Amino acid sequence: MKLSLIDFCTRYPGETVGEAMERSVAFAQTAEALGFHRIWYSEHHNMTSIVSSVPSVLISHIGARTSSIRLGAGGVMLPNHSPYVIAEQFGMLEELYPGRIDLGLGRAPGTDQQTLGRALRRDPRAAENFPQDVQELQAWLSTESPLPGVVATPGFGTNVPLYILGSSMFGASLAAQLGLPYSFASHFAPQALEQATTYYRENYQPSERYPEPYCIAAVNVIAADTAEEANRQEEIVHRNRVRNFVGRRGTPLSDEQLDSVVHSYQGRQIIDMLRYTAKGTGDEVREYLEWFADHAKADELMISLQSATHDDTLHAMGILADAMG
Repeated sequence: MKLSLIDFCTRYPGETVGEAMERSVAFAQTAEALGFHRIWYSEHHNMTSIVSSVPSVLISHIGARTSSIRLGAGGVMLPNHSPYVIAEQFGMLEELYPGRIDLGLGRAPGTDQQTLGRALRRDPRAAENFPQDVQELQAWLSTESPLPGVVATPGFGTNVPLYILGSSMFGASLAAQLGLPYSFASHFAPQALEQATTYYRENYQPSERYPEPYCIAAVNVIAADTAEEANRQEEIVHRNRVRNFVGRRGTPLSDEQLDSVVHSYQGRQIIDMLRYTAKGTGDEVREYLEWFADHAKADELMISLQSATHDDTLHAMGILADAMG
């Protein structure tokens, strides 16, 4: 069972963007030293607490400060971009860091509708072309250009591995149809996990590069030295989750207002997004992850470390690595 990590490149209150990125470098260096398989970065826009808006640039920066761990987008929101440009970007990364680059592809915009239409200037209907865009991107990265007389340089012949990301049946169906690896976002969208991964495996159409299905499932981890400390961190994580989610839609919440929302129906719905969470000591986390891997029918687990501080996150990473061998 391969263990990998998601890094949201989180910016904590009072912190600069540069400081958040330097913490992501430290995160990657620690993960590499501990033997984790890969780290993925996701494209988000108009979110002040997540600064990984351009995964390719962040990957290049971190690639230069590490030596072996795989790095990738988890993912690039393909409808926001030309497949040709993404082929150039990730083709360049593959040339800079051979054998270390992944490209996960999402269909969602990674932002709100106003940012999508007025700031990114993208057509919301572009998502309808996602299957065709994936195939076009795949062609640009191969040795068979989809447009006579045009090649992606860099990109041509790099065959950067593609992964279809999803949180619904659409991604599972597309990945199965195209014969590509599939990654389910169960760390924040748990509802369709079993249905999607079962469908993917049962309907997989083998491709030349991937004769067998390959499924990655994301799961949250809160690891600490004691169960009591894990419970304390979980409470902070839940409160921050509700605060950030509700804060996007209006004015910041006071502590009293936050208490009220956390215990409301809306608050419980937000917290339920973290339903798949391994929490506790190393042994407790290992037991949960072994169950989850079987439950999700996963070949690889993509871990989202949920901790109160950066130091807690690095400590949790060490506990996880020790627990999982």
